[in-house]
Amino acid sequence: MGDALDEPWWEPQPGTHRSSVSKSPDPSDDEEMEKSTNTSKPAKPDSDSKSKPAASKKRKQPVECFLTRPEEKEESTAKVKRRRKKKISDILAKSCPKPGVPEDLQKLLSQHFGTKRSVIELEELKLPDSCFLPANDLTHSFSSYLKEICPKWAKLRKNHKEKKSVLMLIICSSALRCLELIKSVMAFKGDCKIIKLFAKHIKIKEQMHMLESGVIHLGVGTPGRIKALVKQDGLSLNSLKYLILDWNWRDQKLRRMIDIPEIRKETIDLLEMGIIKLCREDSVKLGLF
Repeated sequence: MGDALDEPWWEPQPGTHRSSVSKSPDPSDDEEMEKSTNTSKPAKPDSDSKSKPAASKKRKQPVECFLTRPEEKEESTAKVKRRRKKKISDILAKSCPKPGVPEDLQKLLSQHFGTKRSVIELEELKLPDSCFLPANDLTHSFSSYLKEICPKWAKLRKNHKEKKSVLMLIICSSALRCLELIKSVMAFKGDCKIIKLFAKHIKIKEQMHMLESGVIHLGVGTPGRIKALVKQDGLSLNSLKYLILDWNWRDQKLRRMIDIPEIRKETIDLLEMGIIKLCREDSVKLGLF
């Protein structure tokens, strides 16, 4: 009896104490479970990792380069065109000089009045072929050319008695060119009187006074000053017989008088003021030197 009382009363029977008594969870077992789940399941790719390479690929696309390249080409071509426009003298230097012909003046008038006048008005401004003198073939001096187109000059100048008018007008692009032609015309002029009809160093009132005070046979000037004298009734076209355009001469920039916009416009305006009408009436002859 004493031995039986010494054993604890609460000791479970063999075979049942493990199921009835609960054990506390071991933290090491949880860690092992987490490791197993982490190794068994594949890691999900991060969403940010997908978006980043996609964005980097889009940035690498040369979209901006394709947009800027044609603009650079257009700018470069525009610059080349502007440079070519400034080099007019180089283009004229390479071209062979061609003597002016009546068709050149006809074409100039049609281009100037083509969009501004009606068909009837254009017909009235057309110059007849009979009014043109033989054009210079680039072999004549100025005196020899005038002798060829006007063989009866001595008789004309003797019969000319009208003031404020001249028998021949020579139109040039500049005052310096006028002085050159006045010197070269000495062999032709004989006893005739010449007047300078340009604006450089000469006032228009002085020129009007010279035209009123005596008989003058030949006038050499620029189209702008001659047009101003005709407008102010300082120069009359009644006695005019010959109008010579210094057509083929070129300045330092290799420009003819029709290549200079101001001179070209003044010349056309002067022709329209009454010379075309006189040419159609066969009173004035035109020459291209």
